[in-house]
Amino acid sequence: MYIVYILQSSKNERYYIGYTSDILQRLTYHNSGKNKSTKPGIPWSIVFQEQCQTKKEAWIRERQIKSYKGGEAFKKLIL
Repeated sequence: MYIVYILQSSKNERYYIGYTSDILQRLTYHNSGKNKSTKPGIPWSIVFQEQCQTKKEAWIRERQIKSYKGGEAFKKLIL
């Protein structure tokens, strides 16, 4: 089982979209400062998560959400 997630930075209000098999471990990693792309936004919190059966499904869903580019479909997910 995989989880597609959206994180929001409390510092700069930006979003990060990804997928993982362990959401709590991944959130800890993002907030540890070890990830170059998320380090400037620490602290991060989960604002959306969705379960997928396979890694491929999660990857496809992640790409779909990223294609929304902050539009109405994206806003519906995080509200």
